[in-house]
Amino acid sequence: MSTKESKNEEEIELGSLFIIIGKGFANFFKFIGNIFKGIFHFLILILLFIKSNIVKLLIAVVVGGVVGGFFEIKKESTFGADLLVQPNFKSARQLYNNVNYYNDLVKQKDTLTLAKTFNISTKEAASLKKFEIYPVKNENDIITSYDDLILSVDTTTVKSYSFTVFKSTFTDFDYKNHNIHVIATKNNVFSKLDDVIISSVVENKFFNRVKNLTNENLNRTDSLLRQNLGQLDSLRRVYMQVMIAESKKQNTGTNIDLGGTKRTTKELELFETNRKINEELKDIAKDKSEKYEVLNVISNFQPIGYEIKGIEKNYAALGAVATLLLIILFILFRQLNSYLDTYKK
Repeated sequence: MSTKESKNEEEIELGSLFIIIGKGFANFFKFIGNIFKGIFHFLILILLFIKSNIVKLLIAVVVGGVVGGFFEIKKESTFGADLLVQPNFKSARQLYNNVNYYNDLVKQKDTLTLAKTFNISTKEAASLKKFEIYPVKNENDIITSYDDLILSVDTTTVKSYSFTVFKSTFTDFDYKNHNIHVIATKNNVFSKLDDVIISSVVENKFFNRVKNLTNENLNRTDSLLRQNLGQLDSLRRVYMQVMIAESKKQNTGTNIDLGGTKRTTKELELFETNRKINEELKDIAKDKSEKYEVLNVISNFQPIGYEIKGIEKNYAALGAVATLLLIILFILFRQLNSYLDTYKK
């Protein structure tokens, strides 16, 4: 009897478990269904709102479009141009400060100072509408900088300084390339700006001193590596002569060569040293090409700027959207007010 009772209890427990699981699935699917029903109901409400107020909404769009179109016709055309640069020796911060200073002059409409700074006329200075600078963000710049850090510090420091922490401290100034964007109402003023922007950083005495010292060190390292390469070639020639002489001696009699493996190891060591020196020379050549100047110019401002267009810049489109949103808010406010009045009653 006890065995049958225990089996019955187990069956009852399993049945209860399946019932609970079934109810759980049913509630879950019901919840999902309610979400879709809610979304569908919301869409229907939007369509009903549009249907009942379609005339008002169309009038608002037309009126806003006409008013915005009037201002669009009166608006001056704007043009843009870009200067792409690669700052060296931590000069990016100074470049950002200078560009922000020029933009502050534009905001203050200080055309006299702008004209004096860029050696342009006051009319050309007045045509300048905006200066901005931003980094060309590239994940490889972060990875390369982290690799350089790892190679320059000890193992203990690397373990306590993860890539995630390094990435969180990586600022806009630390990226390799930066873009300077200028907006103006004249399309031929941009070519007169780049020399001043570049020279404002290049002529800085501190950066010039760092540049000269860096290039002197690179030239000295390059010269030493080339001397080492020459000495290595001489050593290889002497070693080859010794090997040829030993080979001739061996041909005169029967000798067992016990030093063959050692000679092969020396040849490999010479080859590996030669390869490392050549790799270092390639790195030095790359550094010299990149760090020859305080500021490398990748591309100058275009002589003739491109016209800035787009729906987000069009006053007619912006006016239509603005009036549409205003009329929707006004209608919703009236409906809410009516609902509150009936709710009181």
